[in-house]
Formats: sequence, C-alpha cells, structure tokens
Amino acid sequence: MMTERQKMLAGQLYDAADPDLKSERLAAREKMAAFNNELDRDKRKELVKNWFGTTGDNIMIEPRFVCDYGSNIHVGENFYANFNSTFLDVCEIRIGDNAMLGPNVQLLTPLHPLDAKERIAGLEYGAPITIGHNVWIGGGATILPGVTLGDNVVVGAGAVVTKSFGDNVVVAGNPARVIKEL
Repeated sequence: MMTERQKMLAGQLYDAADPDLKSERLAAREKMAAFNNELDRDKRKELVKNWFGTTGDNIMIEPRFVCDYGSNIHVGENFYANFNSTFLDVCEIRIGDNAMLGPNVQLLTPLHPLDAKERIAGLEYGAPITIGHNVWIGGGATILPGVTLGDNVVVGAGAVVTKSFGDNVVVAGNPARVIKEL
C-alpha cells in the first residue's frame, strides 16, 4: 500500500491532512523562515543546498521564497531566482542548467479535484513541472501543473503557461502561446 507522500509524488489523489505530510510542511516552513531572514547570500545558498532535493553548485535565490516541501525541487547549475518566487512542489519541479527566473514567478504543481465532494474531503493531486536548460522566465509568469518547457525557452513577463512547449521558442500571453521561434 502506498503512503500519502508516495501517492502525492505519483500524481494520484492523496490526503493533504496526512500527519507525515503536515510534519514535512511544518519543517519546510521553518526552513523558509531561516532562508527568508538570512541576509548573507552564501549562507542562503547553503541553506538551499541542504534543503532542496538536488542543486548545482552555483545557485542563487533571492528572498522571499515560498514552497510546500522543498525536497521535491531540483535545480541545475547556474540557477537564479529573483525576489518572491513561489514553488509549490507537491510533485517534482525539475529545472535544468543556466535557468533564470524573474521576480514573482510561480511554479505550481498542485491540482484540486473538480468533484466538490473529493475537494471538500481534502483530497488533492498534482503534476510535475520540468524546465529545460538555458530557460529565462520573465517576472510574474505562472507555470501550471504538468508543464514541460524545452531548452532555450523564454517565457514573457506575466505569461500563464498552461501547456508544454519544445525547444527554442519565446512564449507569452494568457494562455501562453509561441510568439517567436529562436
């Protein structure tokens, strides 16, 4: 039988009120508080390296950073996230090398059932987000559950990315669409 955490990571309906998941979220909030109150960039970098699932060596995340767990986030080498990033990581978020995120970027993996009874019962599910190498995501962009972005993708500021895109494109708008091939 699968644990609620295993169900969550597999994208299946799970009980978000599970005591083990609640405990993990509380631990993440303690790590968020330490991170967001740390002024020294090098100390913040070390906090993230000991918190996230995996990271490259050269990473920089500006405060305020918010997530559900942190352990389901994987970032590559030369990663930069500007102020006020939100990474809701009920499923894995994987980001390649040389990625840059503007301020107020949201990466959202959770989904809630359309069926009211399931939703009221506290059941949730999610879908992972995968972002390739050399990606630049403009300020205020939102990447929704299940999206994969290929290599060398640029996401315009304020875009709402509802579907996946391949390599070498600029996407913008709500919903995001290809506005230029690179």
